[in-house]
Amino acid sequence: MLHSFLFLLLSFLSSLILSASLPSPYAMRISCGARENVYTQPTNTLWYKDFAYTGGIPANATRPSFITPPLSTLRYFPLSEGPENCYIINQVPSGHYLVRMFFGLVADPNFDSEPLFDVSVEGTLVNSLSTGWSTEDSEQVFAEVLVFLTDGTASLCFHSTGHGDPAVLSIEILQVDDKAYYFGPQFGQGIILRTAKRLSCGAAKPKFDADYGGSPWGGDRFWNSLTTFGQSSDKAISAESAINKASVAPNFYPEALYQAALVSTDTEPDLTYTMDVEPSSNYSIWLHFAEIDPLVTNVGQRVFDILVNGDIEFKAVDIVSMSGGPNTVLVLNTTVAVNGRTLTITLHPTNGSHAIINAIEVFQIITAEAKTLPNEVSALQSLKSALQLPHRFGWNGDPCVPQQHPWTGADCNFDSVQSKWFIDGLGLDNQGIRGFLPNDISRLVHLQNINLSGNSIHGAIPSSLGNITGLEILDLSYNFFNGSIPESLGQLTSLRILNLNSNKLSGKVPSALGGMLLHRASFNFTDNAGLCGIPGLPTCGHLSDGAKIGIALALCIGILFFVIFSMCWWKRRQNILRAQRIAAREAPYAKARTHFSRDFQMTVHARMASENGPSLLS
Repeated sequence: MLHSFLFLLLSFLSSLILSASLPSPYAMRISCGARENVYTQPTNTLWYKDFAYTGGIPANATRPSFITPPLSTLRYFPLSEGPENCYIINQVPSGHYLVRMFFGLVADPNFDSEPLFDVSVEGTLVNSLSTGWSTEDSEQVFAEVLVFLTDGTASLCFHSTGHGDPAVLSIEILQVDDKAYYFGPQFGQGIILRTAKRLSCGAAKPKFDADYGGSPWGGDRFWNSLTTFGQSSDKAISAESAINKASVAPNFYPEALYQAALVSTDTEPDLTYTMDVEPSSNYSIWLHFAEIDPLVTNVGQRVFDILVNGDIEFKAVDIVSMSGGPNTVLVLNTTVAVNGRTLTITLHPTNGSHAIINAIEVFQIITAEAKTLPNEVSALQSLKSALQLPHRFGWNGDPCVPQQHPWTGADCNFDSVQSKWFIDGLGLDNQGIRGFLPNDISRLVHLQNINLSGNSIHGAIPSSLGNITGLEILDLSYNFFNGSIPESLGQLTSLRILNLNSNKLSGKVPSALGGMLLHRASFNFTDNAGLCGIPGLPTCGHLSDGAKIGIALALCIGILFFVIFSMCWWKRRQNILRAQRIAAREAPYAKARTHFSRDFQMTVHARMASENGPSLLS
């Protein structure tokens, strides 16, 4: 007895030391649509306002489930904002994260009561809301994944499917151990685990890790309660005794999770659980055990096989033997490929009459989508800004993934060598686009086709287009481009079609482009009054009748101004000469008056000197 007590005390102290040595994990909780930070009870959890994270429209929320966090606002995304809308959260430390998004309903009777939409994390589709998600108190009210974030950001996107406006109530990004839920060699940065089911067997009500007093490194998981596998097939048991080896790395399961369990009965010795799954997918299954039945304390008293879809995954499981004793955690993990639409877990006793289980976790293993080359994503964002693309285009997140929701107007191709997507075509014709074409378009180095015709784009054609060496089709017709055609376009040796007609271009067409016409290239420069230099356009230096009339008119106006100026100058000159002649005739009289005045002043001065005596100054 004393030995057992010391062992438990040592285990408890070890757990305390381990917890104290761990730094606090990164945690970001966002209350979508909130204008101020929010604290929720009973755990006083901080939820940050979502100002400046995304577009969309904030609104009051209706919580569809008691599972949903007690928040009063959400953010929804009407189709006018574009088909893809994203939260891009920066300054997220590299690591392994549990990412969870709760969905809500707009508290307005004029809105669709249950929008259906897709959800992606880091460009990978992880969830598609199905009909009925808001009417059941189940895991359908949120989407949760375990994902590695390595580039300092978290990208969470919501994709319209034409069935109402996506509405998001909260977002959580919670750091977990880098080895959490390690399931084998496939585990790593290229894999996302989507939570399909997480059950606490025998528990009276659902709980989060925080409700269990679990470690923050567990990611505050939600454990739905499973009170029975079926009528009369089992019974719930519980215990208050301490559980060994519970809250340990890397998964940090809460100890209280193992203090409840379901045990089979004589009526139905097998414990069987069946759930719906996605066909043709791989699933990682985690089964939790602790022998808390006081009647089973020794090896061999309870032994059972574990089958998944009829195949034995674990044979002769003896919890006491495998865990090291009663009230001690045993976690078994297996990965299975599922071809159908259901997954069935069966515990079949082989020694003793009953099976027992404390908790079940099931994850869908999803291969993360390869992303688009970062430089090309940046170039498209620059293009979006310069062309002033309407909001309906969206152009948020990754342009090529998820593959079910690529950006409108961007054609994607996959580079198997770099394992990255790239952009090889832009099709934005007749979209009412304004703005200008930036030099940054040349950063889309893989472009083969550009069609911006039928818009209202103004400014010069950027010379940097000549750097897109693989460009085959360039259609800028029916816009308001001005200035000259860049000489650099002559470097595009792959160019087959060039449509610059119906713009305001001027100057000589580059001779290199003219030479391409001899190689069956199709060029159209018509309806540009100022272009010249190739067949079909005016000869450079040759004036049209209109130009001649314009020059003649300008010359006549110039002559008229010259005549008027000359006449004004001559008139002014005559006036000056006339004034000089008058002044010359009056000169003798002016001279006589000047002499008289001077003599008079000298006489007066002499008289005053004689009266005043000699000067005192030498």
